[in-house]
Amino acid sequence: MPELPEVEVLRLGLERSLIGCSLVSVDIRAPMLREPVDAGRIRRACVGRRVVAVERRAKYLQVRLEGDSVLVVHLGMSGRLWIADRDQPICKHEHASFLLSSGRTLRFRDPRRFGLLFALPAGELATDRHFVHLGVEPLGPEFSGPALRRWSRGRRAPVKNFLMDSRIVVGLGNIYTTEALFAAGVHPLRAAGRISSERFQRLADAVQAVLRRAIDEGGTTLRDFRNAEGNEGYFQVSLAAYGRKGQPCPKCGELIRRIVQAGRSTFYCLRCQR
Repeated sequence: MPELPEVEVLRLGLERSLIGCSLVSVDIRAPMLREPVDAGRIRRACVGRRVVAVERRAKYLQVRLEGDSVLVVHLGMSGRLWIADRDQPICKHEHASFLLSSGRTLRFRDPRRFGLLFALPAGELATDRHFVHLGVEPLGPEFSGPALRRWSRGRRAPVKNFLMDSRIVVGLGNIYTTEALFAAGVHPLRAAGRISSERFQRLADAVQAVLRRAIDEGGTTLRDFRNAEGNEGYFQVSLAAYGRKGQPCPKCGELIRRIVQAGRSTFYCLRCQR
């Protein structure tokens, strides 16, 4: 599933292609994704309107249009959003396309149909049910070691689960949480409420460093992710712990171990992450 860096990489690519273009027409071919797709509302919000910004909130892409409308896309588990030539054939599981004034098309494909596609007025974003419960952005000014320490007080949940709770911090999926815990030397099973302020500062720094490096390297492509131009990311080459069960720890040489937390694989070094 695409995580924050993949969505940010996609946002940056779409920003270069979409800003200043108008949406000429909309073709919706799927009445249902994770939720029903209101094709009429999307057309009314989009057709004839110019793109003024491409933003991200958690793992949601927000295409802001003149006239106070926003097209929102969530990739779900297997979604792709990319720019293609107008005459490129429609591919299997391609559920929507938007003809641009540049003559190219913005296309959305989602084989598993866990993605989302909807439109709403910009003024309703903050109170919309998809966004109202979301926590802070890990690359934003509100995210810090002291903030993590404050939010964790009294929590018995493992720190990995704590970080992946989108009501606290958004966009931290399994891969990058695993990598940040390894970089900070924090055991994934340690109770969030029992981590010191010093360790939380190291963890906050590690989260931001891992995310920024992943964005710089184009995200992680393990299965489906492609950027706006259809290219894979390269951060999987830099993974220090995730997916490396039985391989030597790059810090100490101890073999990387794997456990399952909340149905997700966690990889860690018993020696480095105490």
